[in-house]
Order: sequence, then structure tokens, then C-alpha cells
Amino acid sequence: MLFNSLDFTVFLPIVFMLYWFVFNKNLKQQNGLIVVASYFFYAWWDWRFLSLIFLSTFVDYIVGINIQKNENPHIRKQFLWLSIVVNLGMLGVFKYFNFFIENFALAFSFFGLDLSSYTLNLILPVGISFYTFQTLSYTLDIYKRKLEPTKDFIVFAAFVSFFPQLVAGPIERAKHLLPQFVAKRKFIYHKATDGLRQILWGLFKKMVIADNCALFADEFFKNQSEYSGSSLLIGAFFFTIQIYADFSGYSDIAIGTSRLFGFDLMKNFAFPYFSRNIREFWRRWHISLTSWFKDYFYIPIGGSKGSKWMQLRNTFLIFLVIGFWHGAHWKFIVYGFINALHFVPGILKGKSDRYEHFVAHNKWLPSIKELFNMLKTFAFLVLVRVFFRADTLTDALSYLSTIFSKSIFDIPVFPNRSSAVIVFVLISVFMTIEWFGRNNEYAIEKILFKLNRPWRFVCYYTILFCMFYFYAKQQQFIYFQF
Repeated sequence: MLFNSLDFTVFLPIVFMLYWFVFNKNLKQQNGLIVVASYFFYAWWDWRFLSLIFLSTFVDYIVGINIQKNENPHIRKQFLWLSIVVNLGMLGVFKYFNFFIENFALAFSFFGLDLSSYTLNLILPVGISFYTFQTLSYTLDIYKRKLEPTKDFIVFAAFVSFFPQLVAGPIERAKHLLPQFVAKRKFIYHKATDGLRQILWGLFKKMVIADNCALFADEFFKNQSEYSGSSLLIGAFFFTIQIYADFSGYSDIAIGTSRLFGFDLMKNFAFPYFSRNIREFWRRWHISLTSWFKDYFYIPIGGSKGSKWMQLRNTFLIFLVIGFWHGAHWKFIVYGFINALHFVPGILKGKSDRYEHFVAHNKWLPSIKELFNMLKTFAFLVLVRVFFRADTLTDALSYLSTIFSKSIFDIPVFPNRSSAVIVFVLISVFMTIEWFGRNNEYAIEKILFKLNRPWRFVCYYTILFCMFYFYAKQQQFIYFQF
């Protein structure tokens, strides 16, 4: 079930009405409704994979209780490893099994052995990379004695399967989200309207910006041999905008939807394309994932402590793992490696280049230096995103080689030029709104409140008009494939 579908338009009001008008007096019934609604929401894609969600939920529920009640370090560690094996095992089988088999087959082919027949025709369950990480952090926090386990199975099942963020995050921590299922929820009007506003902005990002950019990005990447370097550079630009509008749009809808039900989810994007370097970008992009890897992988292996060699090792390890998390392809590993390279000069010089404030703090416009740094960072992202979008590593390298050829100086030629101009205008308006709303939780959270009520609604209806008038062919959310 897609957020931008008619199905969800019907589903959400029904669940909302039942939640606040039928089961509002009983917290357990509300939590039960969330579980039922979430499982129905997921089953809309493929009901067969509901068993994986239930398995992860059941195992970590039992593991959490047993880790807590046992003081024997050996037994505690055994239960922890049970959680790790189950969650990462499911992820490994469905997401990475064929990758390793195919690469082993390639390696052994030099010795005349054929292992290609051992690959499996597996469908990647939607959201498995997200909910397995969410449940795994729960058991890790209990093991580290940072969290008390819940003994209410329905509460835990609701936490794992909460439908707004089930299939693409944000990847919530139990210590933040789980207590919200225990506390009595009250309908708060201004939170609900704020949630609707964020949903509206998320849908605009997805339907108007991301889906229109996808039409051109797909054309250039699928038929890259037919275009010049200048045209392919434009294609990479379209995809760079697409992936941000797509994923941050999903997060906005997820966060806004959760507010309708009295929940607060963590912020997942903090206007990353206004970053002045790659370090700042990764602090603002997919925050729930990067913070997860920082807390449960980077810091445990040493983090930024120790010798410069150790810091370099840890930096490359975390980015290679983050890259590999995105998909079982060498292109994602290369993507992570290239991002890690940008941290090398800072580590060697002993400078972190961390910024305390957002760009152009307390100012309308950035300085010349800030503007240059933002453009430089964005240009790097446009190029490195090629590895993200191309079908294979070979395609990515071919795409980039064309960009850096003499044809980069050719006049860009591509179909539907007039439509592309319109999309460029929409992107310009979109990024302008994002810029002036960069200090908010989401772009239009507060900037419209400077207007009186009639003009605010004019803006809301303008956004709705754009969603219907500039509506492009429906595209699946990009991060569903991860």
C-alpha cells in the first residue's frame, strides 16, 4: 500500500476513526488496532512475509525478557546472539544470499566449477532492512542495560509493526517510541493539523518533485549510450533531486501520519542538500540509519578514538557497511568507499570540520564561501549518486566516463525539453521553500504562519493544485527496494 495511493486514502481515515472514536477509551484496544492495521497495511503488498515480521517480533520479545532476568553473562550473550542470528539471518538470506553465491560462483569458475545453479529466486520483503534493525536495537539496548524490556506482547508488536514507519523508517529506537505505546494518548488538535501539514508537504515532494524527476532520470540511465555527457549530467542531477524528494517525502508522510495517532517519530532528514561538506551531509541525511550505525557499529569498533590508522579503518568500515546495507551490489560498496574517501583528509589533518549551526545562521542568504561549499558538496553528490542509480557497477562507470568526456561541452539534447523546463522551475520553487524553512522540522512547518488564515489556505490549495496538475506517473518509493 503506497502513501500516495487511493488505497491509503481510504485506509487511513478508517483507521483514524476507529482509533479515536471507537477504541479511544481503552489503550490496549488502541494498541491492538495498530497491530491489526499495520499487519493489514503490510499484507497489502504480500501477506506471505507477515510471518517474518511476526518471527522477528516474537523472538526479540522473548529474548528481551530473558536477557533482563538472567544475570549470568554467558546466558545473556547466548540470547543476544539468538536475536542477532535471527534478524541478520533473515536479512542475509533474503537480501544477500544471491550476492554471495554469485560472487563465489564467479571466483570458483576459474577452477572449472559451476555454482550458479545454487542461486535462489527470492523476493526481497519490503521493509525488512528497517524492522530487523529496529528490533535488533531493542535487544542490544536491553543487553547493555540501557532499556527495560516490555512484558506486553501487543505493545511490542505495535512498536515493531507501526504502519507509518514500517517499510521505510525512520528506524526508531525502543527507548524513544516504545514508551509512547504505554502512555495514554490524547487527541491534540494542533498536533493533528501539524501532522496533516507535514503529510501534505511530503506528498508534494513525492508526487510533484520526485515522480517528475524520475521520468527524466529513468530515460537517461536506461538509454545512457544515446546521450552526451552534458545530457547525462542533467540526468544525474534529476536523480539526485528525485532520491531526496522521494525519501524525505516518505519520512514526512510517516512522521505526519504518526502525529495523527498521537505519536512523535524522530526527524529523518535535516535539509541535507544545504550541507557545506560531506561530513555535515551525513549528519543530515537518513539520520535514523546513520545514527543507528554510529551507536551500534562505529562506536563499538572504536569510533574516532585511537590512532589515525584506527580512525581511517573505522571510517571505511562504517561506510562500506552503510553502502552494503543499501543493496547487495558492488555499486553500493563503491558508493560507500567513495564517501569514506572524503573523510580521509580531515582525519589525517586532525580536523573534523564540524559546523555548530546551519548554513547562513540567522541570515537570509549564505556567504560566498558557504555558497561555494554547498555547490561543491552538491556537485559531488550528483556524481556519486550515479553509483546509486545505475543498474550495475559497469553501467555506473560507463555513465561517469561519458560525463567526463568531451561531450560534456555539447548542448544537452533530450526528449520533452519543455516538460523538463517546467520540472526545473518546480525544483527551483521547491528548493527555495526548503531553504527558507531550513530551521524548521520540515519546510512549511512555520513559514506559512506569517500569513493570515485566508492566505495560508490559499497556499495549501496551491500545493494541492500542483499535486493534481503536475502529477506524474506513479513511482514506487525508492527505499522500498532496500
